[in-house]
Amino acid sequence: MRYSKIVGLGHHVPETVVTNEQLSAMMDTNDEWITERTGIKERRWIDPAKDTVANMAAKATRMALERAKLTEKDIEFIVFATITPDYFFPGSGVLLQRELGLESIGALDIRNACSGFIYALSVADQFIKSGMYKTILVVGAEIQSTAIDPTTRGRNTAVIFADGAGAAILQPNEKPGILSTHLHSDGRFAEELYVRDPGSSRTREERQPEQILDTTHFKVVMNGSQVFKHAVVRFMEVINEALNANGMKKEDISLLVPHQANLRISQFIQQKMELPDSKIYNNIMRYGNTTAASIPIAMSEAWAEGRIKENDVICLAAFGSGFTWASALIRW
Repeated sequence: MRYSKIVGLGHHVPETVVTNEQLSAMMDTNDEWITERTGIKERRWIDPAKDTVANMAAKATRMALERAKLTEKDIEFIVFATITPDYFFPGSGVLLQRELGLESIGALDIRNACSGFIYALSVADQFIKSGMYKTILVVGAEIQSTAIDPTTRGRNTAVIFADGAGAAILQPNEKPGILSTHLHSDGRFAEELYVRDPGSSRTREERQPEQILDTTHFKVVMNGSQVFKHAVVRFMEVINEALNANGMKKEDISLLVPHQANLRISQFIQQKMELPDSKIYNNIMRYGNTTAASIPIAMSEAWAEGRIKENDVICLAAFGSGFTWASALIRW
C-alpha cells in the first residue's frame, strides 16, 4: 500500500519583534495582563513594504525543500492554508506558485482558520495515497497584524494574533508516515470567532470602498470564554480519536504539537493528558497565534531542535473558527 510521509519542514517569521511592553504603549494593557491570559511575551509583525503572505510562504518552502534535498521543480501540487490571502481572490496558492517560479501545477486554497494546516495535510495525504501526485507542498501562512485594531478597543484580539509561515513537503513512502487525520466542524458557533466583512452577502452600498475602509470592517469578533470552553473539549476528543484509530494510548505519543492558540489551553490539555514538558511543544510565547501557520512553524522548530526523531509518534491537534477542529497522527 502507498503511504505519505513528511520529508521536509520549514518556516519563516517576520523580522519585526513586537513585545508586550511595546503593545502597552499602543493600548491599555501590560505584560502581566497579556502573559496571564495568553502566555504570549512577544510576536512578529510584517513590514508591509516588503512582506506578503506568498513571499513568506516561499521562504518557508525553500527551507523545507533544502532540508528535504529537493528543489522547487520537484513540487507537483500546492495546498495552501490561510484566512488572510494577499488578495480577496485569487487565492494565495497561485501567488506562491508564481513566487517559486513554477508553471501549470495545481494550487488549492484551504480556509479553515486555525485548523487549516491539518485540513491541508489531510487533503495532501489523500492525493499522495491515491497516486495522483508524488511531491506535494503543504503551507500554512498568515498576515494578521495589518487587520487587527492596535488600540484598547481591539485589545482582546490584538495582543494574540500575529504573522508567519510554515511549510511541509509530502512524498510517498512504503511505510506509514501520516497514520490518520480526523476533521470536524460545527457551524452553529461560526459567529463566536469570525470576521464579518468584507462578506459577499451584503448590499452593494454596504460593500463600497468607503465602507470597506471603515474600522468596523476586518474586525475580529471573538467570544473568548466560548472558544476556550469548546476548545478544551474538542482538543481532547480529537486527540483521543486519533489514538483510538491507531490502537495507541497517550503514552505512545512522543510529541504533541497543538495549534498555538493560547498557552493556557495547551497547558490544560497537557495536564489532562498527564504529559511531561518533554512531550509537548509550545512556541506561542515567542510568536503569538499565527493561525494556520502555527503548527507547521512549531513542527519546523521542534525538528530543528531535535525534538522530532525517526520513528517518533507526533500528534497534531487544532481548534478554531468555524468552529473547526482536527488532528493528525504521524509516524516520523
